[in-house]
Amino acid sequence: MKGLNFLAAFVGGAALGAVAGLLFAPEKGADTRERIAAALRKRGIKLTREDMNGLVDDIAEELQGE
Repeated sequence: MKGLNFLAAFVGGAALGAVAGLLFAPEKGADTRERIAAALRKRGIKLTREDMNGLVDDIAEELQGE
């Protein structure tokens, strides 16, 4: 069980790091949001523009809180 928790924490951290890297990359924010939305659509997750902006804001707040 301990190993499974470690693996879940590692994967979660890696995903959050990847999202942070995309959000802080020197690319226009609108282009980055569109790339994220396209990646989510490929996986069957559909977000409205407002949902996407809210997600980005939530991630940015979480990263600034650390």
